Amino acid sequence: MNGGLLVAGTTSDAGKSVVTAGICRWLVRQGVKVAPFKAQNMSLNSFVTREGAEIGRAQAMQAQACRVEPTALMNPVLLKPGGERSSQVVLLGRPVGEMTARGYHGGRQERLLGTVLDSLAELRGTYDAVICEGAGSPAEINLRRTDIVNMGIARGAGLPVLIVGDIDRGGVFASFFGTVALLSPEDQALVAGFLVNKFRGDVSLLEPGLDMLHGLTGRRTYGVLPFRHGLGIDEEDGLRVSLRGTVRESVVAPPVGEDVLRVAVCAVPLMSNFTDVDALAAEPGVVVRFVDRPEELADADLVIVPGTRGTVRALEWLRERGLAEGLARRVAEGRPVLGVCGGFQLLGEHIEDDVESRAGHVDGLGLLPVRVRFAREKTLTRPVGEALGERVEGYEIHHGVAEVLGGAPFLDGCRVGQTWGTHWHGSLESDGFRRTFLREVAAAAGRRFVPAPDTSFAALREEQLDRLGDLIEQHADTDALWRLIESGAPPGLPFVPPGAPA
Repeated sequence: MNGGLLVAGTTSDAGKSVVTAGICRWLVRQGVKVAPFKAQNMSLNSFVTREGAEIGRAQAMQAQACRVEPTALMNPVLLKPGGERSSQVVLLGRPVGEMTARGYHGGRQERLLGTVLDSLAELRGTYDAVICEGAGSPAEINLRRTDIVNMGIARGAGLPVLIVGDIDRGGVFASFFGTVALLSPEDQALVAGFLVNKFRGDVSLLEPGLDMLHGLTGRRTYGVLPFRHGLGIDEEDGLRVSLRGTVRESVVAPPVGEDVLRVAVCAVPLMSNFTDVDALAAEPGVVVRFVDRPEELADADLVIVPGTRGTVRALEWLRERGLAEGLARRVAEGRPVLGVCGGFQLLGEHIEDDVESRAGHVDGLGLLPVRVRFAREKTLTRPVGEALGERVEGYEIHHGVAEVLGGAPFLDGCRVGQTWGTHWHGSLESDGFRRTFLREVAAAAGRRFVPAPDTSFAALREEQLDRLGDLIEQHADTDALWRLIESGAPPGLPFVPPGAPA
């Protein structure tokens, strides 16, 4: 078997990442050696592979669904927004420069198609099947000429295309029909059919519409996935946190101790790797919320300043909103604050930045004895160490180099009293360390909170991926899906006018 499939969507956030992960987990449970692929991803939520390459975190989670190690080939192009008009371009896991959207779509993107197709070909030569994820909509007619992630990759690699639509938003039939009708005849020939996502209610009421859609387009629907609370994998962007959703929307286990523990996460601009707090939200009795006002810090037992692609901009934002003063008050009162990556950097004394913001010398919040200098070379590592007597694993993604001038060692950073700082993302996913850290936070906050002794973050992730696989297995036509992956789009699919504009 040397199969493949492109999972496209009628819109952004239609469920492409989730469906791709679900198909991957279903296939691997059938004994298929499968890999995920996304040609181009735009995200501030990234991950570091074992070889030190930076890729989108969604692809790392899809690799986990496949039970394989993630590699740079699975996401050859990653765009990391640094403002309204520009992004850092990461090619095969390494940053190659900043570029405006006009510059990227004006020629650079087209030149990357060869790299993207080579990466996909290498994966297809290694795995039985590769499940590809598109981006946005394949019917972005203004961008089709330079497209390398939707129909561009489908045409280049001869992949059948499955279009996912989120029926919970409404208008799914018009979205399915319109998506096909705005594609050229050559592109339409690869669109095999549709998959309905997030359906609530009686499927029999939907079936007449699916029959009419088939009559209008000549394309079948491969499944209707029901709405399920708390399903998802690490998001590309936004404030939806995958396991936080599981805790918030499902039956929540009561706290083990007498109190809950309240965690406030400062919603800084260009927030990156906000999934660092997923592991906290997975703990029974831990309540996580994102905040942007100083009064919301007052009743928190722990405040987290997360990573950001704009450390200096985030620093200005904290000062403008009065959150900087709120953090200083907490530190003076000995109340817990944790800074991660960019959040760690801005807690320091000063920053020299001629790389990210090009602001030069900037005074930090002065809450930790740290000085930061931004280097042009990005640090991309998967460190392992020890903190609070527990083994810790993490990953680092940053240009800022920290010079620690005092305090007690804490991972690669330091702590002073109850103010903690580190560049390590993902450290709270280490169960023993997370529990010990929460016990210390609870003691400092005067809370009778006790971490659950048996919460396994890795097991929760596996359980979630299995639920996605179950969703495909139980609610999609897996026989038809298998034929599609193995044999490609059915021949003779009709053209739906008007087609793409000339």
